[in-house]
Amino acid sequence: MAHIHYKFSSKLSYDTVVFDGPNISLTDLKKQIMGREKLRAGDCDLQIINAQTKEEFTEDGGHIPKGSSVIVRRIPLIGVKSSSNSRFVDRQNANVLGFFL
Repeated sequence: MAHIHYKFSSKLSYDTVVFDGPNISLTDLKKQIMGREKLRAGDCDLQIINAQTKEEFTEDGGHIPKGSSVIVRRIPLIGVKSSSNSRFVDRQNANVLGFFL
């Protein structure tokens, strides 16, 4: 069994994706990471970067060799509305009287 080590840029430790063969396609790697991390494909895409060379894997048809280590970043999809009810407040223009953060 072959493996690729991945970690999100905000985490300290690596997790592992296991697969058969000498390499894995970028699309299959993204699917496996999204499944393991319980991410929905409609919410974001993943940016995959080689941990040693800092080069981004961009071709969905490209292959990543076994034994590689990659860094993963979540990228929001354009045009997707946020599901949170949070609001952005510009502190310089906010009325200070009666308004506390």
